[in-house]
Amino acid sequence: MTDYFAFYGLPLSFNPDVALVKQKFYEFSKKYHPDFYINESDEKQAEVLELSTVNNKAYQVLSDPQKRLHYVLELKGLLKEGENYVLPQSFLMEMMDINEALMDLQFDPDPVKLASLKEDVNGVEKGLSDEILSLTTSFEGQTSAEQDKTLIAIKDLYYRTKYLLRLRESIAKAANI
Repeated sequence: MTDYFAFYGLPLSFNPDVALVKQKFYEFSKKYHPDFYINESDEKQAEVLELSTVNNKAYQVLSDPQKRLHYVLELKGLLKEGENYVLPQSFLMEMMDINEALMDLQFDPDPVKLASLKEDVNGVEKGLSDEILSLTTSFEGQTSAEQDKTLIAIKDLYYRTKYLLRLRESIAKAANI
């Protein structure tokens, strides 16, 4: 996996300097533009095309907070392909109540209950976002051992947020019934 932070010469961070990320992107876009290498060997052209592609991907990931969060967790080896992460029981119980209310709404549509359900999910999501922001902001000033604990907490919040995203999709479907 390419380390986009190293590619841009930046320290690993959940909150990199966005202006610097953009500056590096434009700098490398010019430096690795395939048109400038049209008279070079096929190998050099392929290399430049690869660097241009890495530059585009790096910018897409590092300039988007959600993609960046996922990427840092992946880079640190905390997200595995096909991982079956187990969410805490307390969170699942809270979500079960919301899921049950959502099922009731499928059989007995009620715009007032649906709006209330959306508010509940918004509240949970806001709490998770605030917690993630707090952890990612304090991350860089921590010792290595503290960072390891913080990364585990962020991973848990990441999976909770993903769960909420699926719940949000179900709510949107219920709103269209």
